Amino acid sequence: MPFDAAPPRLWVPKRVLATPAALAWPEGAAMAERAAALGAELVWLKSDRLTGLPDTYRDAKTTLALVVAPPSKRRPQPIPPSADFRFDLAAGCPAHCQYCYLAGSLAGPPIIRAYANLPEILAELPPLLGQGRVTSTDAARVGEGTTFECSCYTDPLALEHITGALATAIRRFGEWEAPVQLRFTTKYDAVEPLLGLPHNRRTRIRFSLNAAGAERFEGGAPRMPARLGAMRRMAEAGYRIGLTIAPILPIPGWEAQYDRLLADCAAALDGIPDPDLTVELITHRFTESSRKILRDWYPGSRLEMEDASRSRKTTKFGGIKYVFPREQMAALRRGIEASLARHLPQARRLYWT
Repeated sequence: MPFDAAPPRLWVPKRVLATPAALAWPEGAAMAERAAALGAELVWLKSDRLTGLPDTYRDAKTTLALVVAPPSKRRPQPIPPSADFRFDLAAGCPAHCQYCYLAGSLAGPPIIRAYANLPEILAELPPLLGQGRVTSTDAARVGEGTTFECSCYTDPLALEHITGALATAIRRFGEWEAPVQLRFTTKYDAVEPLLGLPHNRRTRIRFSLNAAGAERFEGGAPRMPARLGAMRRMAEAGYRIGLTIAPILPIPGWEAQYDRLLADCAAALDGIPDPDLTVELITHRFTESSRKILRDWYPGSRLEMEDASRSRKTTKFGGIKYVFPREQMAALRRGIEASLARHLPQARRLYWT
């Protein structure tokens, strides 16, 4: 697979709903200016309550709201098995992934909310140093330090040309003289603004990748060659690199397809002296509520989400999710882990789920 070095296509919202509270922050005012410069329509709201929200999926996915994260949204939360804590720079994503887990996680129309009060959000992090239970105290991962995930409810790189929030967070972690790591996952490729930042190897960028046969379920996101090219550029800039292979699907010829993907990943990192490569392997799953929303959003989708082909699993919170049956899950794991050992023997597998 050739690596794509073409200029990235940046997402441009059609409308930006700007709240007074967001515009009171310099970061929020800068976001509004950047969006306007791209051609977005700015709507100046009279209050901090979001009004005039679109009714349709298409209109919602082209709407950006500039808001302030309230205290409840600023408080970092544990996020196993990925990291010690998560914090949010935004909520919502401009891509059109037909398996999107945000469908069951975020309420209301799928507009994108960018948080302007970044200084307040980042101020919540230092007291948590050494307090996590995923990497801070795990003997196998303690070398990562206290880890903070900022892409749980968004793809921050997809919005970076408007928000600038990711660069601010990377600089802050680069200045933080402590065993810490910023982590984020992305499907996007517009990494150029991040390449020269003083990250001091305290940021791990994980690229969300999938087999070629699964790309049809990822509308609006850059194709795999573009992501692999961006991964190489970030590795050359000294960032720690991660692969998030997700969602793993038993597509026709899945074993050969995932083997090809991992061979392409190895080629993209060939010659990089120390990418400190990690791999996270995540199989497809859904809940009743997410399936209902996704079928409403993507009525023509061919993504399999049938009870008969799945096993029911109770979550730690008492909910029900549908996963692949045990034998199928085991076969997927054997095949993909064998490909990992063949193509990327130096990679550390963090988890399979």
